[in-house]
Amino acid sequence: MASIPLEEKVVLVGHSLGGMNLVLAMDMYPQKIKVAVFLAVVMPDSIHKPSYVLNQSVEIKPAVEWLDTEFIPFGSSEESLTSVLLGPTYISSKLYNLCSPEDVTLANMLVRPCCLFLQDLSNKIAFSKEGFGSVKKVFIVCSQDKTIPLNFQRWQIETIGVDQIKEIENADHMPMLAKPQELCHCLLEIANYYV
Repeated sequence: MASIPLEEKVVLVGHSLGGMNLVLAMDMYPQKIKVAVFLAVVMPDSIHKPSYVLNQSVEIKPAVEWLDTEFIPFGSSEESLTSVLLGPTYISSKLYNLCSPEDVTLANMLVRPCCLFLQDLSNKIAFSKEGFGSVKKVFIVCSQDKTIPLNFQRWQIETIGVDQIKEIENADHMPMLAKPQELCHCLLEIANYYV
């Protein structure tokens, strides 16, 4: 983002936990972003600490819904962290539930532990209205997303506010695989409207 000339503006798309990265870029470089697109995403706001929306998403999901996902503590006693390793059952039934068996197999082969960085995010101040809040936002709802359920997607939209809402019917958490044509059409519509 830093290397993009000031006279150029981009369309940025964030997916899943990439919503945090998208918002960080919006906060740091609002003048370089024409529109930010949130796709099957966790979207923080400009009121609460960045960890708030992640905490909310975890609170609404009962432990049993994580299925075979492993939460593995690591780090020191002063800085305890938790990694997340998504299990094959979770991947096939919650993330890639409408994708081809080949995509599910590939996802299971490529899965790696990740960290949500909740501790780090809870120590940060809220994103700014002048940065993040000043960029146009489009939220693409994925109606069959079982990782970020429809009610949580709608809660984020209502709580945070967006400029436009698009919806991809019968799309799971991975619309780029389950509904690639529809996603492409949706992104082109957004780009044509804002650029």
